[in-house]
Amino acid sequence: DVLLQCTDGYRVAFECKLRETEIGHCSRPSVPKTKKGIDNPCYERDHCDGTYTVQHGRKERCSLTGIGVRYWSHAPDLFRWASDRDHVPCPLRDTYQLARNALAVCIDEARGVVLPGSGHVVLIYDARNPAFTPGGTGERAYTQARDALLRKDLLRRCSWQVIAARLCTTSSLRWLGDE
Repeated sequence: DVLLQCTDGYRVAFECKLRETEIGHCSRPSVPKTKKGIDNPCYERDHCDGTYTVQHGRKERCSLTGIGVRYWSHAPDLFRWASDRDHVPCPLRDTYQLARNALAVCIDEARGVVLPGSGHVVLIYDARNPAFTPGGTGERAYTQARDALLRKDLLRRCSWQVIAARLCTTSSLRWLGDE
């Protein structure tokens, strides 16, 4: 939701999930075969069944890779996800937003390389949201993404309640916490 870049190039991505029941999943399993009763001409190219396998006669395991999105070119540099083998289900399916943010803060686009120490991702959530309590869908996706990371400190989380409480103890920002 927010990407901050420090003057030294270090980046922090904030993913805010306050009322949502999930982290944010890949859209490709939701690509419809028909739209308004008409065959979707992009279905074969874009649809995915939620697995990282070759489907619909494509050459790539991921339909996004087939259209030039390079998540799988870099994901193995940050996650314990091999891009040269099938995954059932696809590890990006339910962790999509967090994985995408991790890639965004760590890829040096100018050189086309991953620099794992160049940033981190913070998940901000509502502690009252059942999705982010133990066993909830958001909590499971966060844990899945974090457990797969080669560097655990790349992904962190904090509830908005903790942030607001901290604002209330900081004299210059007390007004913000009170509001």
